[in-house]
Amino acid sequence: MPGMPRKAVLAAASIALLTTACTGQSDTGATDDPNASTTITFWHGWSAPAEVKAIQANIDRFEKEHPNIKVKVVGNINDDKLNQALRAGGSSGPDVVSSFTTSNIGKFCSSGAFADLKPFIEKSKLDLDKIIPKPMLEYTQFEGTRCAMPLLGDAYGLYYNKDAFKKAGIKAPPKTWSEFTEVAKKLTKTKGDSYQQLGFMPNYHGYETVVDHYMSQWDHAYFDKDGKSSIAEDPAFAEMFTYQKKLVDSLGGFQKLEKYRNTFGDEWGAKHPFQTGQVAMQLDGEWRLGMAKDAGVKFDIGTAPMPVADDEVDEYGKGFLSGTVMGIAPQSKKQNAAWELVKYMTTDTAAVVAFANAIHNVPSTFAALKSPDLTVDPGFKTFLDIAQNPHSNTPPASVNGSTYQTTLQDFGYQYESGKAKDLKAGLKKTADQIDRDIEQAK
Repeated sequence: MPGMPRKAVLAAASIALLTTACTGQSDTGATDDPNASTTITFWHGWSAPAEVKAIQANIDRFEKEHPNIKVKVVGNINDDKLNQALRAGGSSGPDVVSSFTTSNIGKFCSSGAFADLKPFIEKSKLDLDKIIPKPMLEYTQFEGTRCAMPLLGDAYGLYYNKDAFKKAGIKAPPKTWSEFTEVAKKLTKTKGDSYQQLGFMPNYHGYETVVDHYMSQWDHAYFDKDGKSSIAEDPAFAEMFTYQKKLVDSLGGFQKLEKYRNTFGDEWGAKHPFQTGQVAMQLDGEWRLGMAKDAGVKFDIGTAPMPVADDEVDEYGKGFLSGTVMGIAPQSKKQNAAWELVKYMTTDTAAVVAFANAIHNVPSTFAALKSPDLTVDPGFKTFLDIAQNPHSNTPPASVNGSTYQTTLQDFGYQYESGKAKDLKAGLKKTADQIDRDIEQAK
């Protein structure tokens, strides 16, 4: 989940590779001997008891396979705490780092906040193109610098209430956005000036229905070949904003929807509106399935890819991807040992599978995705397929992190509410602001 998470066990045949892969210092620049007894510190962001337990189980397996390396684990670390420690440097900081914020990878790589992993990857002879799905490779590097590895992933798709579908006479989930509008309207039951059941909450504040998640279902490009924002030139952006606004209007209008949205429970609690039946369809990540079951929902849950643009039906099956990233702190004096942990947790099939099973996230390697040990029910398989779809995507990294996405999202709030009325002019103004911000960050 945008912060929910991933891993497990080494085959004996690979132990020698793991213990000798990074012993030289001429290629990596690291000076520590990974065969020497040492203790490294690993910072991560997980805090829920089940997630912390899953992390520790993975660390225990790693230490069993690497008896010379002990790992001190520190959880509940957000990007602010991480950035402060990395800026401060010193021996008290982490050796291995992780972040839930894939959109910050541009900052991490360009600023040197995370160490360049290329020398370690080359020394370990890892062919990442054959190990990790392309979108996950893309969101862990920036402009040719790979400073992170994916540590499980998140895939976004459509959840739907099968009982509500049956009552409305809907036989299958919609594949195109025009079909989606009709289904959403059919599932909507008004009650006075509110709703008994809403087919879908389209507003950008509606839990995961944000601009970049919508945009993943259109062919689009945030930037042109020169690195300039193309949101005002690429017609896909105007198409998405126009569609979303029409969907808002067709389901009762912005104000009515916002009033209903304010009755929703917490996104991460048992009273999530999809789980309570307040909405019949929900755009969400793979974690929702387990959370809904834990909440004891009283209806059958269906999952499917989100719909695509009407003229792109051949790409149905794609979706938005993100995940946790893992790297090495540049000030660490134990980078060879740190790399052993990073490599183990992100590329060892048994480790990835065990972590994915424990926290219900999408595995981040091809081998783990196809592993017979992966726990897969029909609903979860939808997200495994989305993760492997060649058209699935994630916003490109930027030197100033997610700032350009926030700027575009802010315009979305203005446009859906009717405060901004000229879409073309608004996109142009937003594109200019994105370009100025990026230039300033450089």
